Amino acid sequence: MEPFRIHRGLVVPLDRQNVDTDAIIPKQFLKSIKRTGFGENLFDAWRYLDAGEPGVKAKDRTPNPDFVLNQPRYQGASILVSRRNFGCGSSREHAPWALVQYGFRAVIASSFADIFFNNAYKNGLLPIVVSEFDESRLIEAAQVLSGYQLTIDLPAQTLTTSDGHTIGFEIEEFRKHCLVEGLDEIGLTLSHASEIRDFEAARLLEKPWLANAIGSEGQ
Repeated sequence: MEPFRIHRGLVVPLDRQNVDTDAIIPKQFLKSIKRTGFGENLFDAWRYLDAGEPGVKAKDRTPNPDFVLNQPRYQGASILVSRRNFGCGSSREHAPWALVQYGFRAVIASSFADIFFNNAYKNGLLPIVVSEFDESRLIEAAQVLSGYQLTIDLPAQTLTTSDGHTIGFEIEEFRKHCLVEGLDEIGLTLSHASEIRDFEAARLLEKPWLANAIGSEGQ
């Protein structure tokens, strides 16, 4: 997982509340057994005028020119600002996969659905909760100002706007540590590999019969 420390990026405004996970990545794309390739179908029903199906390439489809992600000024955006209750609906982990694979590093909103909020952290996507006032101000700025960018300083827990205004945000220390160090659940476990090996070695010295018991299970 890519570490998240200080990120400056172009902001795209998605001025909708209650954006659910089926809108983020529609159900027909969940058939894939891979964890890659979902970015192309992010917000698929809003992003294209034709119905999307797995295996159909974006170049063979008709983009919706009115959808914000298709507007030239927002190409390359890495920060998404939306409205309250972002990520509601089903618990599919494909939703943060699609956002990350599209190129987003962070999503900003006044509230998030709990399961999406937790899944985002597990996949290196930073969900930032701000007040409804700041949410509206950021959306309006991204709509009005071409090339509007934000700087996210995760260690300092701040958002800095293009005009130098700073907004603080909260994050649990453990989640912050994992993002800053680029550790998913597997990476976090591997970071304790030496302690795990020491524990297993000591346990076998104390209970040597476990070695035969473990070996017999694999036969």
